[in-house]
Amino acid sequence: MTVETTRRVYRVDRCRIGFVQFILEAYDNVAVLSTLDPRQALVQVVIAPGCESMVDGIMTGLGCDVGPVPVNDTQTDDLSEEPFRGPAGGNG
Repeated sequence: MTVETTRRVYRVDRCRIGFVQFILEAYDNVAVLSTLDPRQALVQVVIAPGCESMVDGIMTGLGCDVGPVPVNDTQTDDLSEEPFRGPAGGNG
């Protein structure tokens, strides 16, 4: 039996990406946030099966403070599935 995760992309205030990641990680085994493009402030949220409504509620609750805006997958077609890893030769 295979279970599929749900992938959603949001635009978040760049200064608040870490905060949103911290909030999502506080809910164990619900979702994982990765930065797709820090310049455009695009993040990917991979959601565990059955947790979609919980993540929707979390992101809606953060709306007035952080401003997560859902982004269409067609707007991110040119981005790879891999999260942003920083410039080559950086620390890490």
